[in-house]
Amino acid sequence: MGIALSLRDITKTFDGRPALDRVSLDIEWGMVHALLGENGAGKSTLMNIVAGLYAQDEGAVFLEDTELTDNDPSQAKARGIGMVHQHFKLVTPFTVAENILLANPQGAYGAGLRKTRELIAEQSDKLGFGLDPDARIDTLSVAEQQRAEIIKVLLGGARIIILDEPTAVLTDEEARALLSTMRVVAEHGAAVVLVTHKLHEVPAYTDTVTVMRGGKKIATTTSKDATPADLTKMMVGSAIADVQHRPPTEHGIVLEVQDITLNRIDGASALNGLGMTVRGGEIYGVAGVGGNGQTELAAALVGLDRVDGGHILMDGENVTEADVRALRQRGIAFVPAERMVYGLAEDMSVADNYVIAGVDRGEFGNAVWTRRGRIAAATQDAISEFEIAGAAPATRAGLLSGGNAQKLVLARELRGDARLLIVHSPTRGLDVRACAAVHRVLIEARDRGAGVVLISEDLDEILKISDRIGVINRGRIVGEFTAPADRHEVGALMVGHA
Repeated sequence: MGIALSLRDITKTFDGRPALDRVSLDIEWGMVHALLGENGAGKSTLMNIVAGLYAQDEGAVFLEDTELTDNDPSQAKARGIGMVHQHFKLVTPFTVAENILLANPQGAYGAGLRKTRELIAEQSDKLGFGLDPDARIDTLSVAEQQRAEIIKVLLGGARIIILDEPTAVLTDEEARALLSTMRVVAEHGAAVVLVTHKLHEVPAYTDTVTVMRGGKKIATTTSKDATPADLTKMMVGSAIADVQHRPPTEHGIVLEVQDITLNRIDGASALNGLGMTVRGGEIYGVAGVGGNGQTELAAALVGLDRVDGGHILMDGENVTEADVRALRQRGIAFVPAERMVYGLAEDMSVADNYVIAGVDRGEFGNAVWTRRGRIAAATQDAISEFEIAGAAPATRAGLLSGGNAQKLVLARELRGDARLLIVHSPTRGLDVRACAAVHRVLIEARDRGAGVVLISEDLDEILKISDRIGVINRGRIVGEFTAPADRHEVGALMVGHA
């Protein structure tokens, strides 16, 4: 059907660091084109140039035969280019409908909002998303927010659709439905770019795959001819060994959750008599479809939200009313789902982000006088230990790729030998090497005797490293499994009406 988008010798640097090095690429109409590479390989930077968020230093972008000069987001949108970003572009106090109306005006506000609600409901039903147009963004799970972003782009009339890790927070069934829909969209003439780290999605749902490494294009090939082993080797230069870990050693009950209830801002029930027990020296995986109380559970366990009923015990002591600082002093560490929103201060340096908890504990001086040399040395040690690529103590945290940003959060949270580690979607959007590194860190924390609560909507991740699995559905644990668990049994409880 012809070339939709041509990129020629695209080069881009940030603070003197090369992000893209003379990358050339063609995207065809009627095709789904996968873009693979490690975090920091330049995939998102390349697509952000197409979407008008960045300007290339050198090179050119062509929409069919027309060069896009002075491209910006509004011009890209008008030209039919839409991008669903890994880190969402949503106004959190607004509803889903208000966010989509803001991006896609429909005339007068009242009539436009009613029309937008109808369009959202229609598109949501088509994709099987079950998204409430009147739900506020700050009451939605990460998965639900991603669905809102996808619908926003589709309703904006995009003909070239860029999806940056769209299935990272979806269940198997939801991912299959979404990718199948994208396949149909492409078959009807659109061009779809799928940025993904899930290698099995490439042969199943795409036509062409381009692999990037270190800001360069390594290869472009037909998807059906590329095996996962070949793709992995092209991405990282060598094969990735599976994470090896020994059977867990129990260290007594570290967390006991007794029939907790919690209502959302709108009064709807988020947690409904949820109970679970986590032992030291084990990874307890919480599996579930997004929007079933995972976000509220994490917030309750770390003291960000107060439960309306029930009790939370840590090492046998009631900590239901304890605040965040008190819980951290007891040894609770937290890795949030939105690392760039709640886990890091993007405009602060890597060093400031890493040592902030230690400063609070008095490890690096006090609020009046801090020991900057000790801070720099400790940060450099963490950068080396956790292999935080592209980082120096003075580097702005917002310049780190997703995987390296996550490593920074983990390095900080594990600094104090956590007794209980709460991690929410820790590998969302990360490549195979970064996922393996994160899993290794969680297993090492478990092997030191910590209790680890792994909340993830990626069933592969839950099944891979959890010692026990609890399935959350409608705000309560509806079943538990000891590893190895049967995937279909877990999945049935996730989507069932318990």
